[in-house]
Amino acid sequence: MEKKKLILYFIISSIVWIFGTNMLLAQFEPAPYIRMIGHLKETFFVVATGILFYFALKKAEELDTTKMDKQRLSTLINSMVDFVNFKDGEGRWVEANDFGLKLFGLEGIDYRGKKDSELAAFSANYSDALIYCEKTDEETWKNRKITRVEEVLVGQSGTERIFDTIKVPLFHPDGSRKGLVIMGRDITEKRRLINLLEESRQQYKSLFQYSPDIVYMTDLEGRFIDLNPRFKEVTGYDPEEVIGRYFQKLIPRKYKAALENYFSIVSNDNEPQHIEIEVKSKNGEKIILECTSVPMIIHGETRGIIGYGRDITKVRKTEEKLRRTEKLSVVGELAASVAHEIRNPLTSLIGFVQLLKSEDEKHQYYFSIMADELNRINHITSELLLLAKPQQLKFIQTDLHLLLANVISLLRPEAALNEIEIESSFGEKESIIECEPNQLKQLFINLIKNAIEASHPGGKVAISTDCRDDGQVAISILDDGVGISKERLERIGEPFYSSKEKGTGLGLTVSSKIVDAHHGKMEFRSELNKGTKVIINFPANCIPKGCTPILEEA
Repeated sequence: MEKKKLILYFIISSIVWIFGTNMLLAQFEPAPYIRMIGHLKETFFVVATGILFYFALKKAEELDTTKMDKQRLSTLINSMVDFVNFKDGEGRWVEANDFGLKLFGLEGIDYRGKKDSELAAFSANYSDALIYCEKTDEETWKNRKITRVEEVLVGQSGTERIFDTIKVPLFHPDGSRKGLVIMGRDITEKRRLINLLEESRQQYKSLFQYSPDIVYMTDLEGRFIDLNPRFKEVTGYDPEEVIGRYFQKLIPRKYKAALENYFSIVSNDNEPQHIEIEVKSKNGEKIILECTSVPMIIHGETRGIIGYGRDITKVRKTEEKLRRTEKLSVVGELAASVAHEIRNPLTSLIGFVQLLKSEDEKHQYYFSIMADELNRINHITSELLLLAKPQQLKFIQTDLHLLLANVISLLRPEAALNEIEIESSFGEKESIIECEPNQLKQLFINLIKNAIEASHPGGKVAISTDCRDDGQVAISILDDGVGISKERLERIGEPFYSSKEKGTGLGLTVSSKIVDAHHGKMEFRSELNKGTKVIINFPANCIPKGCTPILEEA
């Protein structure tokens, strides 16, 4: 359209020039210089029109370029999913894309040349937001640098839209304001997802950090990736000491084959898998963990294993005590029903054997065997009655060292017969304990006799006490005999479980009952062919020797 106008102007101006100059020259008489002026006129016309035509074409091209640039810019900003706005140095709108006009409800409004506060009257939902934008624009001008802020646009209905907005101030060479470029991206959904992710992360952190069970993560090879603080509380190890190490190296060998299969099943099966294992704490104590594991799936691919381990050591110990209690209950019921029935005929049999032994010299050997066996039956019956009948205990203050000395004196002849030496070593302090003396005597007799019977001829049984600062006294009975296997150690104290040929297993059962009744603790340490050490701990009052208070008679 602009080119057509230029051509029309050129034709009109050319006609006017040609006819006008010709009419002017016609008024003069013909002369040589007139002809020359005519030629110069024509030459001037050609040059002038050429120059004008050149500048006209150049201007037209510039107009076309500017228009094309505007079209390209309009196409570019309207294709963007962000809000784009250009303002002049006074904050008046120069250009805005369709997204921005639709956002503020300004479609169809002649926005150019108006400020935000003026356009607020045309925006039904975001009038306050437009007024606020004018204030933040002013802050950007004052800072004289690119500003990035999160702006919250609140509609009249209360709905919020969050925009990540970048404002670029432009200045003239003299420092005066030239314009402002504003680009804003709607990050409402992104912010919602970030908040959900953060909330989920906090929930996971709380679950991981404060779980009452051990929470662990491993890779597919069984190498620890992460552990929660509960791990240290249970095992004594800092998580940093274990992370990066293989699970298999921290457990006894007997579980390794099962664990390899366990990890394989967990990795290939979406169902939770359970396993119960024993581990050792940092101080060497045995811990029983019930582990539940599931595959850790990320983007549809199994990347590792996550699970939790519950410390069930106390549960298992309680169950073991219950089993032993049940056995004791069975023993008690059995004893209550048959012990008295056994003793009545047993007394008669013992009497008749003694009578026959005194009258028949020929069969003394058989009578001795019969008497020994009858006495053994009587002893077993006594132990059964001791287990069956609740004991009414009368606790008195007793000198532990004196009580032990009496028991040792009682058993020295039996030890000498077996060529066993008994050594005693009591601490520098007297140990006064609240106890039922006769029951403690029975306890020490059982344990020292066991030590004598387990020792080889020429062996030694060492008895010692240690009065500790924590209000406990430890009694140690050590022999260098045959020792006890690990399997037997686990079952020691069970009724009717004994390694002796003629043993009933009731001696240690009675001993355990006595220790429990006195609020003590008994521990066995043993190795095959290296001997056994029994340690019994009782609450005690330890005082220097020579300061022993007056005690009640045992």
